[in-house]
Amino acid sequence: MYVKSKKIQDINFLASAKYQNFTYQADDTGVEANANGRKIIPAGTVYKKDGKAVGLTFHDIDVTEGPQPVAVMVEGWVVEDRLPVAISEEDKANMPNIKYREV
Repeated sequence: MYVKSKKIQDINFLASAKYQNFTYQADDTGVEANANGRKIIPAGTVYKKDGKAVGLTFHDIDVTEGPQPVAVMVEGWVVEDRLPVAISEEDKANMPNIKYREV
């Protein structure tokens, strides 16, 4: 029997157990394929609707096969240093219910 294993690294960016998520549709436009040929949007990525930041993706989302539903955190506390990409000041201003904490 052949078994292929891979290491999965899931970084927790939450700073509190209290948060609010809503479901949105993640688009595959502009998402680059990884080494395995999959288009993955990492958890903690800024989700934008009509060009305006709405919140942070709550989990990794695979959009290789096209748009997929995704949980978007719109309220809560996060550890900013653990996010996959730094958030611009403009995006932070558009997400006033997301607070940032240092560890």
